[in-house]
Amino acid sequence: MNIGIVGIGRMGAAMATRLLGLGHQVTVWNRSPAKAQALESAGAKVAASPRALAEGCDVILSILADAPAVEAAYFGAGGVGSGPLAGKLVIEMSTLRPQAQQSLATRLKALGAAVVECPVGGTVGPARDGKLLGFAGGSDEDFARAKPVLEQLCRRVEHVGPAGAGASMKLAINLPLLVYWQALGEALAIIRPLGLDPTRVMDILADTSGGPNVLKVRGATIAKVMGGGDAGAVTFDVDLIRKDLRTMIEEAAALGATLPVTQRALEVFDEASREGLGGEDAVRLPVRWMNRA
Repeated sequence: MNIGIVGIGRMGAAMATRLLGLGHQVTVWNRSPAKAQALESAGAKVAASPRALAEGCDVILSILADAPAVEAAYFGAGGVGSGPLAGKLVIEMSTLRPQAQQSLATRLKALGAAVVECPVGGTVGPARDGKLLGFAGGSDEDFARAKPVLEQLCRRVEHVGPAGAGASMKLAINLPLLVYWQALGEALAIIRPLGLDPTRVMDILADTSGGPNVLKVRGATIAKVMGGGDAGAVTFDVDLIRKDLRTMIEEAAALGATLPVTQRALEVFDEASREGLGGEDAVRLPVRWMNRA
């Protein structure tokens, strides 16, 4: 299959690597050309523009930072939507508000494309191994067409409704996780005076009813950072967390709801970003709070 990927950040690059490994022809485009060109040695083609990518591919995936980036990639100069899209399949995987995904789907379907939104849960490792969790929104017909591709990227794909439904579900599943980074920091602040070995602390917390899956996956890294070690490669940085939290708060406000815990977590993480942690991995957040104690 000839697949194009618009947006070669950490997740886009991992997905491209996964699809290349499965034998697909993969074409990539990124606003910063160097990131796209880094995949050439792995066998990917690099497109000069999103339009050029779409013209040469049957399936177009996109995973971008935010709604303005998506708008520019699809409807800016040389965007995906400026070329012929009839008969092509578009799978949009960015974390956006539902209204943004609905608008994009409407505009692309008017150009003849089949459109599915499918934001995903998971970071770089699961993306590279095809073990993401996908939340798809779109018509039954379009989802059936997209499912074979999504199943190669995800360990589980849930079709949760029409366009925009996937975005709602992604915000919902991310909210407890992102707020947990602050809750964990507060828990560590309480037990810091005990002087326990960080690895032991993570093992204890992960074995309790309050220990989420993230501790099983990232607990060893958190323990390493608690001991003054390096967090390693960034998988999900603080500024992306802040962007997602803002999106959740905006969506809740549009629905007439408030998210006080989420709002307070965002304020704390904004402070962390101002201190220079914006580009650092999420595991830095609880350790930062612990050390403030």
